[in-house]
Amino acid sequence: MTFLSRITGLIRESLKAVAFGAGLQMDAFEAAFRLPNLLRRLFAEGAFSQAFVPILAEYHRQQGLEETKRLVGKVGTLLAIALFVVTVAGVLAAPWLVYLLAGGFAQTPGKVELTAEMIRIVFPYILFISLTSLAGGVLNVYRRFAIPAFTPVLLNIAIIAAALFLAPHTDPPIVALAWGVFVGGIAQLVFQVRPLLKLGMFPRPTLAFSDPGVRRVLRAMGPAVIGVSAAQISALINTQFAALLGNGAISWITYADRLMEFPSALLGVALGTVLLPSLAQHHSDANHAQYSELMDWGLRLAFLLALPAAVALWLLALPLVSTLYQYGKFTVNDAWQTRAALLGYSVGLLGLVLVKILAPGFYARQVMRTPVKIAFLTVLITQTLAVLFAWVIGLGPAGLTLATSVGACINASLLFWLLRKHGFYAPRPGWSLFVGKLSVALVALAAVLYWLAGASTFWLDAGLWQKAGRLAGVVTAGIVVYFAVLYLLGFRFADFNRRERGSTLQ
Repeated sequence: MTFLSRITGLIRESLKAVAFGAGLQMDAFEAAFRLPNLLRRLFAEGAFSQAFVPILAEYHRQQGLEETKRLVGKVGTLLAIALFVVTVAGVLAAPWLVYLLAGGFAQTPGKVELTAEMIRIVFPYILFISLTSLAGGVLNVYRRFAIPAFTPVLLNIAIIAAALFLAPHTDPPIVALAWGVFVGGIAQLVFQVRPLLKLGMFPRPTLAFSDPGVRRVLRAMGPAVIGVSAAQISALINTQFAALLGNGAISWITYADRLMEFPSALLGVALGTVLLPSLAQHHSDANHAQYSELMDWGLRLAFLLALPAAVALWLLALPLVSTLYQYGKFTVNDAWQTRAALLGYSVGLLGLVLVKILAPGFYARQVMRTPVKIAFLTVLITQTLAVLFAWVIGLGPAGLTLATSVGACINASLLFWLLRKHGFYAPRPGWSLFVGKLSVALVALAAVLYWLAGASTFWLDAGLWQKAGRLAGVVTAGIVVYFAVLYLLGFRFADFNRRERGSTLQ
């Protein structure tokens, strides 16, 4: 389901590139949508899920259905009230928020006003998507992983429909995308209602600040909010930096980000979603051996799949960008600039995925302070590197994405080191041989991709179906060669199957 959401996301981005390109209007939309996205990660998928899911899993395991349902209702009520206040404040403060997001927009007449108009439309998305994430957390604890993973498809469909059918009737047309976000947020929330009803977990609104479970969630959320806010502060600073780099910079980075998110979400988010409730269960049961084994399984799977994806993003950056985006208003210069930004992201893909797997190792134990400290240290390093790479070295937008990648690798390395230091995780034997065999397969993959990709002139000049056909052939050949080499070296898919005792995780 995550794969399906990423595919529809790429279709969405390709359509946006063709219809709107990478100029002033697209910069305005991406900036307007960025703040709701950042707050979504802060309130919902980030801090809230990290604090709520382990406690919910404990209630589900130890206190039964009714107490778990009551906790969901009480926490959901507080979340809804807080986010309603934030939403109203955001709509009213839209013009000032533009300067917070991208002060450089003031240099271009009309850009601030257009961004503010779209902020007012998209800001309620925070309320809708945060309640959707609450429902998704409940479903994940009950091992209903597919439904929350599918819901982003509805947002993608709403934006695609808005671009195709609503844009011709709005002035300027880009505002249609903002309305697509608004409708997509409502659709995602409504889609979760029936599954919750079937589980008997549809919450009843209850205001209870003094409830012990609610207080535990709020106490856990404090450090989690601080930790997640570090990454969001870093993203806001990057947006400000990109705005200073001129028209198109935010769009190039965003288009590259969508390509990078395909493997990072498919692997990191999916694995992290599955791991967190299971790790919380093992911690609740004091089963330290199973806890460590599950972490090891997740890390090996990440290496197995993220490293070839990083190699592919590096070697096929221009073919991917050109095939998906370079039509209509998306120019050759836009393709080269987006390629450069994607190269910066590809360096840190493994780090970005590993953070999603290693951080739950702390969250499942309700140890929040350690990843918080690491997150803030990473922000300082990332933003220092961003200035160095973008301006001192002169890499421009690609320097910002490269700084993000280096920061992610540092973050993952520190999380890994401290997990081992605290005794939360002990690597199983065989890692050296495992990495050695992977390296052989990666070299074979790189050779095939480099040879088959050919000259850049083809990708810049050919038509859609020529590029799509050739790219499909190159990717298929790379997949076949990579897994064939792994098979010859003794890898078997059965070695990576895992069934959790007492659950349905496989």
